[in-house]
Amino acid sequence: MASDPATARNHLANERTFLAWVRTSIAVMGLGFVVAKFELIVKSLVPSAPTTGYDLSSIIGVALVMAGGLMQLLALSRFTTTQQRIRTGIYEPSKSIETTLALSMFVIALVLAVYLVLTV
Repeated sequence: MASDPATARNHLANERTFLAWVRTSIAVMGLGFVVAKFELIVKSLVPSAPTTGYDLSSIIGVALVMAGGLMQLLALSRFTTTQQRIRTGIYEPSKSIETTLALSMFVIALVLAVYLVLTV
């Protein structure tokens, strides 16, 4: 069965979008790892650096790694949903995933900013 070129382009665009989400989630997880190890790096480079009584960098780092993992799952969900919508010819754009991720990343950024202010 021959495929319509427009449908093929839509599927390829969907795949490119999925891969972009995957790359972004990998970057977020990498950032989370760096943030989690940040206090260790500072302690080894500057032993006299002020520290907090709690290890916020680890908490924020783990939150970023988890956010990256969640992005992977949401990307897969969005990819399969869009793929089905393209097949049926009924596509309705959704912004709920993007809104959820953007708000989550904003909250993590705020916590990271507070942590940086407390440790400077």
